[in-house]
Amino acid sequence: MKQAKISEAVVKRLPIYLRYLLHMQQMQIHTVSSQHIGKVLDLNPAQIRKDLASFGEFGKKGIGYDVDYLVEKIRHILKLDREIAVVLVGAGHLGHAISNYNAYLKDNMRIAAIFDADPAKLGTQIAGIAIQPLEELSETIATRNIRLAIITVPAPAAQKVADQLIAAGIEGILNFAPISIRTDRDVKIYNADVTSSLQSLAFYLNEKKEIT
Repeated sequence: MKQAKISEAVVKRLPIYLRYLLHMQQMQIHTVSSQHIGKVLDLNPAQIRKDLASFGEFGKKGIGYDVDYLVEKIRHILKLDREIAVVLVGAGHLGHAISNYNAYLKDNMRIAAIFDADPAKLGTQIAGIAIQPLEELSETIATRNIRLAIITVPAPAAQKVADQLIAAGIEGILNFAPISIRTDRDVKIYNADVTSSLQSLAFYLNEKKEIT
């Protein structure tokens, strides 16, 4: 489905809608309004309608949205109606956790290959996937048509690993290393900075509960 340029904010909200709609499916709820979704997700119903209208007319005035149909359409928009292989680089504690919980990548997204630079880890398995050396990165990405990657390496190695991934044809990277990755190519990079997020949350701690 080719559309006019969609803002990144809209793209990031679609998985939020999808997650709640999947919950409604489990509850066997068949129709839902933008007002209800907005109330539950603390979002403006008008924004929800506008987001969805960017991709077509999915709802009916006075009735709302058919849950099953909207799930199908959002999954198609996000390309989750097809198998998407993901490569993970960095078999440390975080890499292990993500690989062992492959349900972390919902729908048809699955970690298909794991790489690490530590010779002691090579050949060992995580969730049934053998850890490969970085020297095999490019060939594996090409032969298995992998287009997305997760980086869980230490900060000093992140940029170099990203450069290798991008050179091999990766189009999107989820970076868990505590450093921003830069590239001059048309590659989408999301930086998941856990430390900064926790530091920001600390601002909201109730000062009255602090021990003096």
